[in-house]
Amino acid sequence: MAEKSGKKQKSDKPPDRLSNDPGSPFYDGNTLKRDVGIRFKGVEKTNVSEYCVSEGWVRVEVGKTKDRYGNPLTIKLSGPVEVYFKDEKKK
Repeated sequence: MAEKSGKKQKSDKPPDRLSNDPGSPFYDGNTLKRDVGIRFKGVEKTNVSEYCVSEGWVRVEVGKTKDRYGNPLTIKLSGPVEVYFKDEKKK
């Protein structure tokens, strides 16, 4: 059964909310390995650290600035968010 669910995962859409921070409850390493593409307001973004499709926002890193804990400084932007697996878009 594990093989069937693994094959099914290839055709699934990315999750509604995802973060690249391992300390976040929305972190999913297996999904991140599949190379998730994010389009925000019609523009491809590569500096997104977290997104939520249903709420319509992304968190993007602001340059190389760090907060007091050494984490990248982020800002939250609102607007339409589209997510997809890059390997599926090539087909």
